[in-house]
Amino acid sequence: MKKIGILFGMENTFPQAFVDRVNEKNEDGIIAEFVSLDKVVQGESCGYDVIIDRISQDVPFYRGFLKNEAITGTAVINNPFWWAADDKFFNNALATKVGVPVPKTVLLPSNQNPPDTSGESFRNLTFPLDWEGIFKYTGFPAYFKPFSGGGWKSVYKVEDPADFFAKYNETEQLVMMLQEEITFDLYFRCYCIDRRDVLIMPYEPRNPHHLRYVSNAGPAEQKLLDLIKDYVLRLNVALGYDFNTVEFAVRDGIPYAIDFCNPAPDADVNSVGQENFDWVVEAAANMAIRRAKNHKEGLNNLTWGTFVKQFSNDLSLSNGAPKADKAKSEKAKTKKSK
Repeated sequence: MKKIGILFGMENTFPQAFVDRVNEKNEDGIIAEFVSLDKVVQGESCGYDVIIDRISQDVPFYRGFLKNEAITGTAVINNPFWWAADDKFFNNALATKVGVPVPKTVLLPSNQNPPDTSGESFRNLTFPLDWEGIFKYTGFPAYFKPFSGGGWKSVYKVEDPADFFAKYNETEQLVMMLQEEITFDLYFRCYCIDRRDVLIMPYEPRNPHHLRYVSNAGPAEQKLLDLIKDYVLRLNVALGYDFNTVEFAVRDGIPYAIDFCNPAPDADVNSVGQENFDWVVEAAANMAIRRAKNHKEGLNNLTWGTFVKQFSNDLSLSNGAPKADKAKSEKAKTKKSK
């Protein structure tokens, strides 16, 4: 029997609906349940072939548990190693390499020194920073936000340099980024499941949270929706996320990716609405079943993005490994021809 588990925290509607939908499909030899733990022992599996992770970003213990599960062969969604390494500033940098428009963004050091550091820890930084060049690049108004983390925590809109420095003094030890404001005509939030299924949802981030999926904008042109879908897939294939959302602000017909590091996105029926909720439950259930069927016991069943795969390939090239592989291939061809 192959087991699919879901690991979650305070959310109530999605986990139960997900488990129910997988089990309703009555796939031979596959069941879904809530993950249940009584101990975590190094190198030993808790018996799940697939785990959907909805909480480890908030509970470090769970992140450690999931890494242990992954090394025993569990297909953890999303990959806990990559999720732990990723951040929003890197996301933007990667977007520039895969051809997806993003706002002009710069990374800034924390306003206060991290623990166990002093001024000498930052001797490689030039003080003052090139504030004139930074402000000229992003322009004002701009958004000032943590380079990692989720939701709208510690996010500021800053109107000018004086406003920026006042907000900067409030951020303490957070590493922040300053980002160009995209004044948008249309806004979309897009689910992406298994790097293949995409749901494009009109979204209004300026509304109260429970009304953000209610938009007064009219229907978008199909050409724009097709472009957004293409961008969603490009980003998630490069990042390797199986469950993610991407947000786009459309300015002058150009969709700018605003936020696409959401590996445990909101999937509550009370905020996303019944139609969107039903879609994500169905898509997630289908993905989990596919991953369970394709699971190879004891092997690496994680998803890795093309960025990591290409990086690994480039490293092998620099170390000469492919040359050895090529020699083996040529030897095999010669043997076959004989």
